[in-house]
Parts: sequence; C-alpha cells; structure tokens
Amino acid sequence: MTRSARTARPLLRPALRLGALALATAAAAPAFAAEEVTLYTTREPALVQPLLAAFSAQSGVQVNTVFVKDGLLERVRAEGARSPADVLMTVDVGNLLDLVEGGVTQPVQSAALQQAVPANLRGAQGDWFALSMRARVLYADKDLKLGTFRYEDLADPKWKGKVCIRAGQHPYNTALVAALIAHDGEAKAEQWLRGVKANLARKATGGDRDVARDILGGICDVGIANSYYVGQMKASKEGTDARKWGDAIKVVKPVFAQGGGTHANISGASVAKSAPNKANAVKLLEFLVSEPAQALYAQANYEYPVRKGVALDPVIASSIGEIKVDPLPLAEIAKHRKQASALVDKVGFDR
Repeated sequence: MTRSARTARPLLRPALRLGALALATAAAAPAFAAEEVTLYTTREPALVQPLLAAFSAQSGVQVNTVFVKDGLLERVRAEGARSPADVLMTVDVGNLLDLVEGGVTQPVQSAALQQAVPANLRGAQGDWFALSMRARVLYADKDLKLGTFRYEDLADPKWKGKVCIRAGQHPYNTALVAALIAHDGEAKAEQWLRGVKANLARKATGGDRDVARDILGGICDVGIANSYYVGQMKASKEGTDARKWGDAIKVVKPVFAQGGGTHANISGASVAKSAPNKANAVKLLEFLVSEPAQALYAQANYEYPVRKGVALDPVIASSIGEIKVDPLPLAEIAKHRKQASALVDKVGFDR
C-alpha cells in the first residue's frame, strides 16, 4: 500500500506533531559538532522522515536517508566494507532476518534497547530490534455475533464461502502460516490452508483493505488483515470509500489454539556490519524506542508500540484495544518461512 493510496489525515496529523517536537527540541538544544548517520530503509520516506527530523533536533546528528524499495540485502552486499549504511530498516521480520542471515548486520549491546524491546521482539545477540508492531486480526461484519476466535477456526467448514484474504504468498500471510507451523506443526498448518482455501468467497488476492471492502459488499463475512488498516479506514473522512469500509467491520483479536496470543509482525532495524558511524546508529535506534518516539511513531501509521506503557492511537484503542502478543519469538516463527511458502504453493492457495 503506497502512501498516495491513503488519506492525507493519517499522515499529516502525526507528522505535524513530530514536526512540532523537532522544532521544540531544536529551540532548546545546544549547538553540536557536525555528526551524521546514514539510514537505508524500505519504509516509505514520508512515514519516517518527521521522526528522523525530531531525532536530529534532539541529538544534533544529521540523518541521511536512502529509500531502497527492493534489493536492500543485495545493495549492501555489493557495497561491502565501503557501504555508507549505518542503520538498515525494514518492514516484516522475514526481511529483517534476511539481512542478519545475509551477513550485513552486526550485534550491539544497549541497555536502553534491551529494556524497551521485549525479548521475543529482538535478536538474542542484539543483531535486530523491532520498532513497531502490526497485529494480524480478524475483520468481521459488524452485525456478526462473535466471541473469542482462534486462527485455526478460519478453516472450520461453517465459514465455507464466507472468507476473504489476500494472497497466501504475501509476506503478511506467509508469516502467519509460519507461526501456525511453529505452533501446530507442518501437517496441521497444511490442513488449515486447505480448509481456509475451501472456505474462500473469492480468490485470495488484493490487499487487506479489500477484505473490509468485500465484507461491506456482502461477498464475505470475515477475513484476516492487518490492524493498522483499521485505523486508516476509520480515521478517513466521512463519506469516503475507506470510511465506509472501516465502518462496515468490527475487529476480533484471534489467538492460536495452543496457548498462543495474537500474531504480530513488525517494522524493525539493525546496525549495518560496516557502519562508519556505529555510535550514532545505536543512538538512533535508542531514540526510536524511547517513550515519546514510540507514541508518535505508532500513531504515524496506527501501529502498536513495542515499548510497554505507551498509549495507543485513539482510533486503534477504541476499535481494537490492547493485544496480547503471541509470546513465541519472532525468530522462531521466521525459521518456518520457506516451509510456509512451499505449503501455500502445495495446496494451490492462490490459484
């Protein structure tokens, strides 16, 4: 989903707050010697830039931002020891772990990062850290009577012809299937995929917001999608399609049957292996998990903070509320990504 496809309000409101924070901090900050840090990011520049401006105002460290839409690992590898990258930022834990496994990151020791980021949301060696979370939740027709819901329930035949979901090979869904493998085993995950496919109201395609659109259109009753789209839709201007889609659904927080919580994926970052400004790279990561930054960062895209005790955006608080994040380490889930992708193809989920 590109920023141009979203409404202006979800972007501008937090951006203005972040800009105000930057200006206020700059006014109070002493003069610093010229310092810098270079960020390579797959996140949209408009989303992260105001926050980076606030960091620069507070620290005096200039952030050079390089937006890398695709091929981040390949680019850093090609640059080698001469790479100017200090921090590598991605969306999806799989993408982040690809960088770690690809040998282009380095571990760091930081009490501030360890205290702010729960153990299941960071690398055991300090080689990656989650910065924000997006929960994989159930969108349901607002008039549907539902209590608790398990991810496994989506394969129940009672939902035949009533389920909408985006492609199984999308990283959001392969991560969920990987989590099911980690919890229930490969055989049960395959059975689940076959059950959900049998229950589809339409081909697994489109985006997460299309699930809400098709619930409004009467095509399906339920579907799996990310939590932050709920904020985007429900905060849209009244009368717009996005607002109509958001108003047509309610959100249920599924859990895994085997004692798990709600599946959450992340945006996160690592310090680059050849970072020429390592100290500033760590300083930037520590800023991004600080309380004020977490509050603003989460609101910028209606995401969940990784730091405990940080208030949710009001739209998310009223529509979804706090989540009990699945305690299974993301690194353990990510081990099953290739299995998950192979299962999606095996059952012909996207055909």
